Amino acid sequence: MRQPSFDRGSRGMGQPAGLPKATKQQRRVMLRLFTFVMRHYRFSIITVLACIVVSSLTSLASTLFTRTLIDDYIIPLTQAANPQYASLLQALVRLGLVLLLGVAASYAYNRLMINVSQGTMLRLRKHIFERMEQLPISYFDQHSHGELMSVYTNDVDSLRQMISTAMAQVFSSVITIVATFTSMVVLSVPLTIVSILIAAVMVYTTTRLGQWSRGYFRTQQESLASVNGFVEEMMTGQKVVKVFCHEQQAIAQFQIINEQLRTSACSANRIANIVMPVNANLSNLGYVLIAVVGATLCLSHFSFLDSLTLTLGTIVAFLQLNKSFTQPISHVSQQINSVLNASVGAERVFALADAEPEADEGHWTVTDGVWTAGADDEQRTEGGGPVQGDVDFSHVDFGYTPERQVLFDVNINTQPGQKIAFVGGTGAGKTTIINLINRFYDIQSGTILYDGIPIADIRKSALRRSMSIVLQETHLFTGTVLDNIRYGSLHATDDDCVRAAQLVGAHDFIRRLANGYHTILQGDGGNLSAGERQLLAIARAAVANPPVLILDEATSSVDTRTEQLVQRGMDSLMQGRTTFVIAHRLSTVRNADQIIVLDHGRIAEHGTHDELLALRGQYFQLYNGGEL
Repeated sequence: MRQPSFDRGSRGMGQPAGLPKATKQQRRVMLRLFTFVMRHYRFSIITVLACIVVSSLTSLASTLFTRTLIDDYIIPLTQAANPQYASLLQALVRLGLVLLLGVAASYAYNRLMINVSQGTMLRLRKHIFERMEQLPISYFDQHSHGELMSVYTNDVDSLRQMISTAMAQVFSSVITIVATFTSMVVLSVPLTIVSILIAAVMVYTTTRLGQWSRGYFRTQQESLASVNGFVEEMMTGQKVVKVFCHEQQAIAQFQIINEQLRTSACSANRIANIVMPVNANLSNLGYVLIAVVGATLCLSHFSFLDSLTLTLGTIVAFLQLNKSFTQPISHVSQQINSVLNASVGAERVFALADAEPEADEGHWTVTDGVWTAGADDEQRTEGGGPVQGDVDFSHVDFGYTPERQVLFDVNINTQPGQKIAFVGGTGAGKTTIINLINRFYDIQSGTILYDGIPIADIRKSALRRSMSIVLQETHLFTGTVLDNIRYGSLHATDDDCVRAAQLVGAHDFIRRLANGYHTILQGDGGNLSAGERQLLAIARAAVANPPVLILDEATSSVDTRTEQLVQRGMDSLMQGRTTFVIAHRLSTVRNADQIIVLDHGRIAEHGTHDELLALRGQYFQLYNGGEL
């Protein structure tokens, strides 16, 4: 999906002297970034350009004033019998005013670039977060949390540095080079030729060194993402690390990936950091050559050089102009690290921004508890009955990848309000079926009907709002207990949340917390027991009051006594709702209307608890084995 904020142009962006020759992909990415900045900050950038022009011209005026100062004031005054300094004082005052204007312009464009860079980062983070919220679950299965966090932090920050510093430096360098070159040609063509030769050597040197370091900068960013991912993984799994006493192994693993980051960063910066001293020495060499050539032309007694004779003021002014001509190359070489980092960071940021969002071609939605069809509010027409929660599978095949099929010819027929239990060994396909019901993944073949409507024709938002799910892995957000319960339905009142907690048996332990329902939870509810966290997740599902309820081993983290309390609450919650249960405990399976036994993605048996026991098949074996 193309986003209006990002123009995916394919034209290359010309680069200033001194930057390494970019690949087509890098030019496209940098052009896209520049287009994005201009789209939102066009007036600010134009103002910055105007301020840079003023600043560069005032600097040039100061340099050219050196010639006037020597040739028109100092030399005549030293030769005058009665020197008058009034005119010199007036010239110096005018120069001071010009330089003051340049200082004001420099201050203005630097302040503006801070606003531009920070504003751009705000918009970029907002855009990629919005895109992240639109991505399918499969994307997060394929990318680690640390890798995504690195995009928001390191990669976005590398763009900030480039925009706030390097971009303004490039603008200033281009304007300075053009204005200075024009003045140099006017002052002396021979000395200009010498300056061009030195500048060409500097550009070639910077280009070659930049090409060598570019690959290392890419590796550096990737290594940084690996470090972030490992640290995030160790933080979330710290209890497991300590239980198995793997602290030293974790340290050893971290040292390996941390050393990889150090090596790639050193390699990248070692090459890039020699650019500035190399260019500085080449600039000094050019300074000496121009001084020698200029002195030769100034002191020459050969008649054929009379037309090229220079004054002392011209030579001094030209030496300063040469510094102004070669200095932008050195400035850009100083920014080469941020430019190369930004090109890699921009690729990663835009890769997330361009990730394919979750497709949704559905046109059925829910209005006041009734299925309605239509592309939007204007076209919506009545076409279905009330939402009942009747979910049926017909010859469903599914695989997470084409090479690995998980479900084979699954057929499930339910009635509204029934409790359907899925049992089977690890990898049998229980959780996969749940993922298909709420369309976290789409089936390859077959049909899943919801109240007689193919779920592919139902808007995902409407489909998921009609269901509540309690996952095996509970996640609580930073906020109050009340906020976490209300997450199931943002329109729920405080009383609704309290009733939901009472229904599932969470009310008693919540009242015992320091501030009751207003207790702040942090660190994924780390100050609660696993059972208490699970009870809050069940209360969050209850407050949504959906026609379909999905419990993915919802009582796996509670003790036997708490389970009995939760089970009574869930039995009340399940009344009149179609409920899909994945459970290992008999207490959540015995009273199910249908128990479906899965074996390697196929339905091996189905029926009630008593019917399956009478078959003396897989369910019977699992039942006598003590777990399901």
